Amino acid sequence: MILYVTVAAVTVLLAGMVNNRPVTQPYRTTRQQMCNRVCILSVFLILFTLSACRLNVGNDYAKYVEFMHLVNCDSYVPTEVGFNLLVKMVYGLSGFENYLLVFAVYAFATVLLFLLAMYEQSDDFALTFFLFMMLGYYFQTFSTVRYYLALAAALYSMKFVLRGQWGRFVALILLGSTFHKSLLVVIPLYYLASRAWKRWQLVIAALLSTTFLFAQDFYLKLVVLLYPTYEDTEYLEGGTSYINIVRCLAVLVFAGIVYCMQKKADEVSVAEEAHTGGSACKKSDESVIKLQCDRRFWFYFYLNLGALVLYVFCSFLPIISRIGYYLTVSHIVFLPMLLGRVENRKWRRLFRLGIVLAAILYFAIYMSRADNDGTLILPYKTFLFHDMVNILSDVN
Repeated sequence: MILYVTVAAVTVLLAGMVNNRPVTQPYRTTRQQMCNRVCILSVFLILFTLSACRLNVGNDYAKYVEFMHLVNCDSYVPTEVGFNLLVKMVYGLSGFENYLLVFAVYAFATVLLFLLAMYEQSDDFALTFFLFMMLGYYFQTFSTVRYYLALAAALYSMKFVLRGQWGRFVALILLGSTFHKSLLVVIPLYYLASRAWKRWQLVIAALLSTTFLFAQDFYLKLVVLLYPTYEDTEYLEGGTSYINIVRCLAVLVFAGIVYCMQKKADEVSVAEEAHTGGSACKKSDESVIKLQCDRRFWFYFYLNLGALVLYVFCSFLPIISRIGYYLTVSHIVFLPMLLGRVENRKWRRLFRLGIVLAAILYFAIYMSRADNDGTLILPYKTFLFHDMVNILSDVN
């Protein structure tokens, strides 16, 4: 645990020196830009090295090694074509079953996508990265490596949704789905979250969500179609996360508070401009900026609202946590955006303190369970000092 806390502390400090909205100068690299490059590269190398050098760390590490062995033997595996091709290519180039290199490739791609998404989309990279580490996203990449590569792709794809670049969005999702097919659910979910919903439409959506309560068998059959290996197994038992429900509720309440504060501030600003007179050009520019901010606000807001509905009404679905994470991963960019829209400095500092303390508490709870079944990221082992345990094929 000391290693994980140290890595988190060092990388957060490095991220704190990054300004992802630097002032640029033509034909010249500024000091801040150089600092950004050095710090982000350092963060990437630390996170990549820790992940790539691990051995049998993560609740399904040995299972993945078994899958890779079966892929190399041309046996059936329930993994997607992208995973299988990657294993075939790495094993073929290596000349032996080099599963360490496969995990390293996944670590490289996953960490890179997450960092790019945070740097390009966050209003405050330091806070976003802090939340990324404290909410356990990085350490969870040690388990279910295929899924967390897909989650990184989902976060990165949000910028295409907000820009209306649907072709690029769909192309990225289709590519990512070759490594984890659950990623396909974000195509309809992100599209719905990007729409400007009217109140009567929200009422209809709320009524439709109640169908999850009395049509569970129908939805379970759809899950089996997507995941045929789940049929007649304990994976169909479902379950939900009360911590994630609390997180969604807290974010929604905070978003509502910020929205009301900004609305009140806008009303005061309009009244002052009507009294003193203002520039039409300035008003036009402010309207464009406000429209862009509002689009992001409502996109993240509906993602969070959708996640809450899923956690509350769809607890019977075995893949609810995976679908929910595709929506709640937006928290790490949504919360910094909300903080940036709080104009009162005193309130902004108070909200930031609350977010930081809540994230640290979440991290402490997560680390206290890091050696439990389902997580198993403790104790940390590396191939430099440890040997791999026998997999199922070796025992048989």
